[in-house]
Amino acid sequence: GFGKASDTWPAGAQAFRYIPFQFIRIRRNEFFSGNQEFAAIRPMDGNILASGESILRLLPQRPPMIMVDTLFSAGSDSAETGLAVSEDNVFCLDGCLIEPGIIEHSAQSAAAFSGYRYFEAGEEPRIGLIGEIRNFRIERLPRTGECIRTRVRLLGEAFGMSLVETESFIDGVRIAGGQIKIFIKED
Repeated sequence: GFGKASDTWPAGAQAFRYIPFQFIRIRRNEFFSGNQEFAAIRPMDGNILASGESILRLLPQRPPMIMVDTLFSAGSDSAETGLAVSEDNVFCLDGCLIEPGIIEHSAQSAAAFSGYRYFEAGEEPRIGLIGEIRNFRIERLPRTGECIRTRVRLLGEAFGMSLVETESFIDGVRIAGGQIKIFIKED
């Protein structure tokens, strides 16, 4: 249960089970106020751009903090990622991926998109820092064994800052989404 460190968690991961949830401002069961046209796009199927070990080239995070396991597609201003929710995920509690895990998955989806854009340009991916999370809504928590598909859309870039909109789905049903402002750390 909550508050007990599990011996099966990877080394150092126990600390992430004690996240102060009261400091995360999320309102559940509210409708997304973003672009409804974006919400109507069907999940992209077909070729997988990166998965398994290859996804690590696009993300600055390392296990056990990897919250994206597949990059399904990427274009100039959008991408689609995935995560198979497993019991050993550091953000799983009582069989569900908890709120900070959903937010981290969304942020890492944006990082995978950004990393792929740098990779395509022949550059090393840069580290991004979350500057703001806005209008993020979670309708329900994913359960272990479910697969999340997340769409990332670039809304704008200026002065080392990117604004992205994310939407996450399970079996075509929207479970979460919002906007994330990311500051790109210069070398």
